[in-house]
Amino acid sequence: MLNMISHGNHLGTPLVIAHGLFGSGRNWGVIARRLSDKRRVITLDMRNHGSSPWLPDHSYAAMAADISEIITKIDEPIDLLGHSMGGKASMLAALTNAPVRRLIVADIAPVAYAHTQQHLIDAMQALPLTKLSSRLDADAALKKTVNEPNIRSFLLQSLNLRECKWRLNLDVLSEFMTQIIGFPEISGQFDGPTLFLAGGNSDYVQRDHRSKIKTLFPNAHFAKIPNAGHWLHAERPNAFEAAVRVFLGE
Repeated sequence: MLNMISHGNHLGTPLVIAHGLFGSGRNWGVIARRLSDKRRVITLDMRNHGSSPWLPDHSYAAMAADISEIITKIDEPIDLLGHSMGGKASMLAALTNAPVRRLIVADIAPVAYAHTQQHLIDAMQALPLTKLSSRLDADAALKKTVNEPNIRSFLLQSLNLRECKWRLNLDVLSEFMTQIIGFPEISGQFDGPTLFLAGGNSDYVQRDHRSKIKTLFPNAHFAKIPNAGHWLHAERPNAFEAAVRVFLGE
C-alpha cells in the first residue's frame, strides 16, 4: 500500500494527488492544505518514492493499480489529480475503470517523450552521501552536474542526510526510465470530465497531442497557466489552485 497523507475531513468528493518523477506527497503539501478547506485531500507517495515501498516493478500498470488500491481503501469515488509521471499513472487508472469522478492531468500527455531523466539519476547516484555534512554541501556537490538551482532544490527534498540515502529507488527508476517517459498502448476510454492543465512555457502538452487525448478522454478540456513551466503547481501555485477549484466545481 502506498504511503498517503490525508488533509482535512470535510464532506464531498475526496481529491487524490499523485506526484511526478523524483517527487513525493510532501511536495504537494501547501496546495493540498489549501484545497482541504472544502474536501478531504490525500497526497500519495508513489511506489519507489518517499515513504512508499520500494518494489521491482515501476510500470504504469503497476502504478495505476496502486492508485486503484488507494481508491478501494477510501471506499468511494474520488477526483484525481496527477502531475507528470503521476499524471500518466492517473490517466491509466481512469482508463482502466478506477472509480474516478473528475480527472486533472497536470502538464503531461498520454504519449511517449524523447527526453530521458537518466542524467539526473546519474547525478544523484554519483553524490558522495557519506561525505556530506549539510544540505549546502549536497547542493554544492550536485551543482557539478546539475546547473539549475530549482531542479537541485527539488531533488534534494528526497535526500535523507541523517541516514545517508535517497528516498528514491534510483536503481529501479533507472531500469524503467524508458517506460516512465513512454505510455502504454491502451484502447479504453474515460468519459468523465478531464482537464489537461499545462504550463504556458512548457512543451509537454502540444496541439498535435490533442487528437490522441480526445480519443482516450472524449470529455477533455484544455487550459494553460501563463508564465509557468513543467512544475506549474510550484511556479504559479495560486493560479494552479484557482484552476483546480473551478474545474472541480468549487
